Amino acid sequence: MNGKALPYLLLMPATLFLCVFFLYPFALVAFEAVTRDGAFTLDNFRTMAGSWKFPATVRNTLLLAAIVVPIQLAMALLMASVVSRLESGRSAALYIFAIPLGISDLAAGLIWLAIFDQSGFLNTLLSGLGIVDRPIMFLGYQSKLTIFIAVALAEIWRATAIMMVILVAGMGLIPKEYYEAAEVFGAGPWKRFVRITLPLLRPSLQTAIILRVILAFEVFAVVAALGGTNLPVLMGETYNWQFTLQDRNVAAASALLILAISIGFTLFFLRVLRVPKEARI
Repeated sequence: MNGKALPYLLLMPATLFLCVFFLYPFALVAFEAVTRDGAFTLDNFRTMAGSWKFPATVRNTLLLAAIVVPIQLAMALLMASVVSRLESGRSAALYIFAIPLGISDLAAGLIWLAIFDQSGFLNTLLSGLGIVDRPIMFLGYQSKLTIFIAVALAEIWRATAIMMVILVAGMGLIPKEYYEAAEVFGAGPWKRFVRITLPLLRPSLQTAIILRVILAFEVFAVVAALGGTNLPVLMGETYNWQFTLQDRNVAAASALLILAISIGFTLFFLRVLRVPKEARI
């Protein structure tokens, strides 16, 4: 076999997969977004932006990402540090922390629905302690703040492990000699974390944050389980345009908006957390 052709042959399966399952569907969605009855138009975007739900949808999605992702990052760093420092039981701790990864979005939403529901665990606990006389409707249509908090808690519980696994792998690549040298010069645990761990963890932080931000903009099943239409988000409205209102052109425009926001934030974090070539391990 020609040595020059071998790399291209090895890349061919992945390239075909991307073309069939990403580029081709993307081209179809982009075409649907800018056409109506076969003619080029931007009316689909105007219809999407003119919806009375659109401002609340964008605000809820961005606010959810802005609150959830930093909390998840802090928790993932803490969990990864704990796992990395363990001498024994490291694998067990990692498996326990990663349990939510095996649960689907909808299942996670239903678990937290069982907690916040009118006849759920939280109301049962409060009634048993004598704090309330009758069940509280935490997820009622007037309790939008409570619904938002419930969705945020469910997302934090469900998806923090994704970031933790990436950060654990990144911490494992940092040479121990750096920490030993820092200890010799009297650097404490916090200073070692700030001056050694965080700078050398930048590539992993970059990957973890970008992945989590993209997934935060695509949140749907957890919101559907806990809030339904009481907490509109971009992915939920895309589903609504496609299946409830039967307008696939506006749904495609909404999907392109989600893609544009995801690309924008990806480029931002690639820029902010870029690692100079000479600083890489």
